[in-house]
Amino acid sequence: MPFREINSKMVEAQVVPGQRMFSQRGAMLAYRGDVTFTPNIAGGQGGVMSMIGRRVAGEATPLMTVEGNGTVMFGHGGHHIQVIQLTGDTLYVEADRLLAFDGSLEQGTMFMGAQGGVMGMVRGQVTGQGLFTTTLKGHGAVAVMAHGGVIELPVTPGRAVHVDPQAYVAHHGDVRNKLSTALGWRDMVGRGSGEAFQLELSGSGAVYVQASEEKL
Repeated sequence: MPFREINSKMVEAQVVPGQRMFSQRGAMLAYRGDVTFTPNIAGGQGGVMSMIGRRVAGEATPLMTVEGNGTVMFGHGGHHIQVIQLTGDTLYVEADRLLAFDGSLEQGTMFMGAQGGVMGMVRGQVTGQGLFTTTLKGHGAVAVMAHGGVIELPVTPGRAVHVDPQAYVAHHGDVRNKLSTALGWRDMVGRGSGEAFQLELSGSGAVYVQASEEKL
C-alpha cells in the first residue's frame, strides 16, 4: 500500500482489510475509519531473531501492527520523511529510522560486520549507530525518517559513493559497504564522524543521505 506524502514531515497510508502495515510506536498522528494498532513484540515478519537483533543494538521498541479499513497519517518528532519504493530488492536501514512500511515486506537483521568486516564493527562503535541494520525485502513501500531532508545518490559500477557514516540513512540494491579512514589512527583521537571516517558504497543501487549528522 503506497504512502501519500502530505508534506515533508507527514505521510498518509490506506489500510485495507486483509493487509497490514507496521509502524514505529508513537508514529500515528491521526486516522479515519476502523483501524487498530497492536504492539508486535515479534518484530514483524522477521520474527524473534529480528527482535533480538534490535535488542542487541539497543533498539528494543516494538513495532505496531496496523490493520483494519481506513486511512492513517504517520509522522514522528517533526523529522523529515522519505518514501522509498521497493521492487523486489532489499533495503538496508537503521531500525530507529523506520517510520512505517508495508506488512508484505520481509523483515530481517544484518550484522554490519558481515559486509564491512572489522571496519563495519568500528562504524557502530565510533558513530554510535547500531552494529545491526534492519533489512526489508520484497515489493512495497517504506517510509523512513531523517534530519533536515534526504537526497538519493545513485551508486553505479566503477563509481563508488563516500558518505559520512552519521549522514547515512539507508541504501538498496546490489551494494557493498566498507568503512574507511581518511586520517591516521593517531589523528582520529576524539573524532567520531566527519572527514575522519567515510562509508564507501560500491556496486549498483542507491544510498540515501540526510542533511544533518544529528542522530535520531
